[in-house]
Amino acid sequence: MDYMKFTGDTLANEISSLVKSYEGYKAMGLSLNMARGKPSPEQLDLSMGMLDCLTSKDVLNASDGTDCRNYGGFDGIPECKEIFAKLLGVETDDVFVGGNSSLNMMFDTISTFMTSPLYEDTEPWLNVQNRKFLCPVPGYDRHFGITGYFGFKMIPVPMNEDGPDMNIVERLVAEDDTIKGIWCVPKYSNPTGITYSDDVVRRFAALRPAAKDFRIMWDNAYCVHDVTDTPDNLLNLMDECKKYGNEDLPIMFCSTSKISFSGSGVAALATDKHNMKVLRGKYNYQTIGYDKVNMLRHVKFFGGYEGLLDHMKKHKAILKPKFETVLSKLESELSGLGIASWTRPNGGYFVSVNVYNGTAKRVVELCKNAGVTLTNAGATFPYGDPDDSNIRIAPSFPSVEELSLAMDIFCVCVRLAAAERLV
Repeated sequence: MDYMKFTGDTLANEISSLVKSYEGYKAMGLSLNMARGKPSPEQLDLSMGMLDCLTSKDVLNASDGTDCRNYGGFDGIPECKEIFAKLLGVETDDVFVGGNSSLNMMFDTISTFMTSPLYEDTEPWLNVQNRKFLCPVPGYDRHFGITGYFGFKMIPVPMNEDGPDMNIVERLVAEDDTIKGIWCVPKYSNPTGITYSDDVVRRFAALRPAAKDFRIMWDNAYCVHDVTDTPDNLLNLMDECKKYGNEDLPIMFCSTSKISFSGSGVAALATDKHNMKVLRGKYNYQTIGYDKVNMLRHVKFFGGYEGLLDHMKKHKAILKPKFETVLSKLESELSGLGIASWTRPNGGYFVSVNVYNGTAKRVVELCKNAGVTLTNAGATFPYGDPDDSNIRIAPSFPSVEELSLAMDIFCVCVRLAAAERLV
């Protein structure tokens, strides 16, 4: 059946039936959360051995002899840098290992460029009037929060099935030197789950921005986070940039936040020598060095890059049935109604659902009142969703049983909100 073909009486009957189901769910007094991409306790349990892999009897030295208990090792211990270099597809010398949060490193990067010019003939971004940042949408709300905090005007760029609309990106950065960067989640993008195509990556690498200090903020948060047996492949941006003499364009980020412990992982950035010199200039005053014992703990637990990949297969075994549950419910309850569409990602932490225009806020409200918490409608756009249609679903934290029930409620709310709108 297609809601667009319903008559007034049919819609009234549909609403009556849906309200009856909805009130039944409300009476259950549920408390289910699909708001954030938060690892489940079962996923965190996978890394409990990390708490036992170092003891007081171990020699806590890095491979270069650095005593991990003491000062030193400013940019990270060598064996940890090697793992991140393979994760990001760069040289080990291009990696700076930080604390537990890649988001913190992104904030620090923007903060650095606000006060430190990237070149002698450019201004610190703080001095740039009407400074702007490109924001692919729907996208990651915390990215938008950072550039909003530093006073950038954020320009939404539509996301296509293969990545940001590069015709728009190329045109904007070529004509406006107040545009200083773009946020990117290139693999299993938040929230759509799409991976940038080879063509999109090559076009990023070949950009000729009007601003000499334009930077691509390449947040590769989900680079090894597959949830199906047909994973996506992402072309190496740094390799492509080198072909165009643009190796200073990208600043790449990743972490083990959804690999080991979310709040106690290790984060890193990678970039060319010029950007690194500017960034190190700030870090040199900000810290004497990050937690090297934690870096060593991760290295010993994983045993290297291949061990980390084996560990991610265990995460996949937990997440795969959850994503299958979400997609199965959407297909069985909403397919063919003409009121919703959704992505089918091969990895990452989210499923993006577009509901009937003008109803996303209502859907979130209905779900909340029935005990299901979702990310606020509009959060995936820097200034709110102009169509009021996008909703991000995070399947990772609830159990499969809880997720199945939450999706039943979600689908009823999507149908009810659409029927109310159409009456």
